[in-house]
Amino acid sequence: MIKTIRWSVFFFGLILFSIGISIAINMQHLGIHPWDVLNVALYEKLGLSIGSWAIIISVILIIVSWILDKSYIRLGTFLNGILVGVFVDFFLFLDFLPHASESWLDVIVIISGIILMGIGGGIYNSAGVGSGPRDGFMLSISDKLGASVGKVRIITECLVLLIGLLLGGPVFLFTFIFTFIQSPIFQFTYKLLGGHLNKMEASIEEKGLHKTGA
Repeated sequence: MIKTIRWSVFFFGLILFSIGISIAINMQHLGIHPWDVLNVALYEKLGLSIGSWAIIISVILIIVSWILDKSYIRLGTFLNGILVGVFVDFFLFLDFLPHASESWLDVIVIISGIILMGIGGGIYNSAGVGSGPRDGFMLSISDKLGASVGKVRIITECLVLLIGLLLGGPVFLFTFIFTFIQSPIFQFTYKLLGGHLNKMEASIEEKGLHKTGA
C-alpha cells in the first residue's frame, strides 16, 4: 500500500513540476531556470522540442551519475528524466496555460509557475523513489570531489546558464531570482510531505507486525 501511495505522490509531483516549467516557458521573456534556458536555446538552434532536449540532457546526466555513483540512480530517476520532458511538451501542445501579455500580470504568472515547480519538486522528491537526474548528477559530483552540494549546484547551474546564454537562450531577471523563490518552497514541501509519508509507512509496518504477532 505504501508503495502505491509513494508512486502516486511521485507522479502527482512530476505533473505539478512540469506545469510549473511550462508556465515559466510561456513567460520566458522574464527569464527562466538555467536548465530550461539551455533546453529552450537548443530547441531554437537545433529543432526537436523543448521536452525532447530535457530528456536528452537528463539521459546524459543519468549516464554520468551511473558511472560516478550508481546509488543515486533508481527507477524514479529514469521516469523523472523521461516524463518531465513528455509532460512539458504535452502541456505546451495543449496550449491551455497563460501566455505572455507583456504587462505586470506576467510577473504574477511566472511567480505562480516557480511556486508550482517548488511544490512539485518537493512532492516528487518526498516520495523517495529516486532523485531527479540533475539532483543525482550534482550529488554524485559532490561525493566524487568532496565538495558541498550547494557549491556544486551553483557551479553547475552557472555553467549551464553560460552555455544557454551563449546559444541565445532567454536569460533575464527571473533567471537569477528563480532559486530564491523555488528552493525554500521545495525544502518546506519536501520536509513536510516526506515526514508524513515516513510516519505513514512506519504506522503501516507497525500494524503489520502486530497482525503477524497476533
